[in-house]
Amino acid sequence: MEQEKNLEYYMNLNWTLIEGTDLDFNGNPYYYVEIKEIPSFTFCAKTKEKALANYKSQLKLMLTLMLEDDEHIIEPGEEIEDDIDWESICP
Repeated sequence: MEQEKNLEYYMNLNWTLIEGTDLDFNGNPYYYVEIKEIPSFTFCAKTKEKALANYKSQLKLMLTLMLEDDEHIIEPGEEIEDDIDWESICP
């Protein structure tokens, strides 16, 4: 029996996190978490601990919207298209 791919299913996947630091417009450092499979996802916080502790709340909102819009959600391990056609995504 195939598992239903609902919000709970997607929230429990082993997403590929890309973590890093950068500076805001005032030169203050911040920490970010991106998800490789969802190129438009980024969560920022003042510390690494806060970013890692809180990115899932934003991920939940994003996945909810993607499911409501019946968007294809790329799962970890699924081949990702390297050349995203941003013009078709962002009018």
